[in-house]
Amino acid sequence: MTGVRSFASDNNAGVHPRILEAIAAVNVGHERAYGDDPHTARAVTAVRRLLGADVPVFFVFGGTGANVLGLRSAAESYHAVICPDTAHIHVDECGAPERHVGCKLLAVPTSDGKLRPNDIRPLLKGFGNPHHAQPRVIAVSQATELGTAYRPDELRALGDLARRHGMVLHMDGARIGNAAVGLGLDVAELTTRAGVDILTLGGTKNGLLGAEAVVFFRPELAERFLYLRKQEMQLASKMRFLACQFEALYGTDLWRENAAHANRLARLLADLVAGVPGVELTQPVEANAVFARIPTHAVAPLQGRSFFYVWDEETSVVRWMASFDTTEEDVRSFAAAVREVVTAG
Repeated sequence: MTGVRSFASDNNAGVHPRILEAIAAVNVGHERAYGDDPHTARAVTAVRRLLGADVPVFFVFGGTGANVLGLRSAAESYHAVICPDTAHIHVDECGAPERHVGCKLLAVPTSDGKLRPNDIRPLLKGFGNPHHAQPRVIAVSQATELGTAYRPDELRALGDLARRHGMVLHMDGARIGNAAVGLGLDVAELTTRAGVDILTLGGTKNGLLGAEAVVFFRPELAERFLYLRKQEMQLASKMRFLACQFEALYGTDLWRENAAHANRLARLLADLVAGVPGVELTQPVEANAVFARIPTHAVAPLQGRSFFYVWDEETSVVRWMASFDTTEEDVRSFAAAVREVVTAG
């Protein structure tokens, strides 16, 4: 099935042609290394305009590195990070936060992937007690790992709670473009103006070739980052090849176009399968993910048509992801396969 578009992950998609053009455009002559070049400066400016704030911006290779370095900038090994039990840092980063930050992750069960103040308050204890890990970071994902999106007021409530306890609000924004488009908002409304302190600004899942950024809305938290990024092997020597991608994505409306396309096709897929007997949508479609419960017997045959991941084997919940390059034909063909396989029994 090499080369076939699937619904497994937006990580499986290729690189947007305009991003490849941007990379080719900077592949001329020599430039100073490690980010001391005009392309990186322009990319930083583009991100600052996106966020409406003159904030420190750092480019790195991948999402796990961005998340870990963001957390490490704020937390020591004796600290605790509070996150949903579905959080990428908890489930899908192979213990990288524990290994590299050395801190404790306190995972909170949620039904929709979103943390709320009442979920967190029972964990806000032991401050100043040397026998307890000290709560330091509230970590959220936007959009969440269940495809839901935080509204600005929900984020502000978490940020206010964090600051009242001397804590930090960290956002894994791997799919922040999808969340912003899904809510009809600008990225700044979900970050700068919503009380986020540290942001992983996603790119790879929205058409880039392996590039992410770490942004600090509290500049004092960025003071260690220059050194941590090098120490943790996330400082690119040929930085312009990462930075130019961000300029092409966030310096234009490409991020919005890509996210809107993926979201629209996820919504279309959800609409097409919603009426199929035996298929139950388990989460609202607020970004580019569709979560559905399907009969167990249908999983393997459908994966043979277009590969996807089983989210929960016990309950037979699967995840179908749309990407910037998903086509309407892909969606309609797969939805027809769902109806055929599921109803065949």
